[in-house]
Amino acid sequence: MSSKTLKIAALAGDGIGPEVMRAAIQVLRAIEKKHALAFALTEAPVGWAGIDASGQALPDATLALCRASDAILFGSVGLPDRDPTLPKEQRPERAALLRLRKEFALFANLRPVQLPKALSHACPLRPERQGDGIDLLVVRELTGGMYFGQPKRTEEVVEPGAPGTEPRRFQRAIDTMVYTTPEIERIAHVAFRSAGLRRKKLTSIDKANVLENGILWRETVTRVGKSYPDVALDHMFVDNAAMQLLLRPTQFDVVLCENMFGDILSDEAAALAGSLGMLPSASLGATQDGVTFGLYEPAGGTAPDIAGKDLANPIAQILSAALMLRHSFGLEDAARSIEAAVGKAIADGLRTGDIFNPGEPAAKKVGTRVMADAITAAV
Repeated sequence: MSSKTLKIAALAGDGIGPEVMRAAIQVLRAIEKKHALAFALTEAPVGWAGIDASGQALPDATLALCRASDAILFGSVGLPDRDPTLPKEQRPERAALLRLRKEFALFANLRPVQLPKALSHACPLRPERQGDGIDLLVVRELTGGMYFGQPKRTEEVVEPGAPGTEPRRFQRAIDTMVYTTPEIERIAHVAFRSAGLRRKKLTSIDKANVLENGILWRETVTRVGKSYPDVALDHMFVDNAAMQLLLRPTQFDVVLCENMFGDILSDEAAALAGSLGMLPSASLGATQDGVTFGLYEPAGGTAPDIAGKDLANPIAQILSAALMLRHSFGLEDAARSIEAAVGKAIADGLRTGDIFNPGEPAAKKVGTRVMADAITAAV
């Protein structure tokens, strides 16, 4: 892969997206020089930036760019004060992010959650619950379940009233949770392979005591697990998993979830690292010709309250670029260079506001640009 020009669609989006995307591109340019690589990074609007530019959250030209690229580096979309002004299906998260996931069949979301020792103060848990360090990977199925199942609608309901009274009128919202065995099998294989490269332990999350989906999920994951005898598999109900992530997070290695459970639990797990600003993610599709097409984005949102103020933590976006180099391009050394540079900036005491603790003697509170410059220099 390194002998060709790697085409990357850089979609910064809204809020803090442009600031953290600039930081990631700056770091990628340093990586380009250090590892003799060639990146064709093309920026394009998405989200409200796309709506303001062309009337669409995912403009046709942006989608065409993504189709012509080898990977997508994504910022974040949506603005809470503007989103309600649009019909639900036209709002940026549905019309842009969910559409990209569906368009490119990005069925597997990987969210690594790591708490560096230097940031143990940022974790909301007491030190004894952190053990020797928190290091887990959430693998989330991304294109099935309740977010995509049909029917999905809000409808008007009229119920006859008692004799002599008016009919009762109200709305009913319907979401449908649907999974098939092939959908479960392919995400299970991703999770088992990931566990095989880590500590060889997989915890599968379901609600098999209540949901038909949960029963099928557990049966299918168990069957797939027989092909991976070196990986220890256990199952956990989602409510217990939510509690265990706070009580004893170090028991987890790889956590496998369906779409909605994974959405919720991965955000909870992200808090263990002290800030969503520290957490990258990778959304991957099927591998073709040795290349895995993926969309890489920080775990957090647009944070419009701090946008444009040089306060955003760029680390999640920068680490998302590292995941892109690893999973889409197979550039392990380049990915490790970014991760090591981030580690050095943290070890040197640099902290954006979300991870700053005034009680740390050597800590220095910095903004987005200074953090990006330090990581770039460390590359």
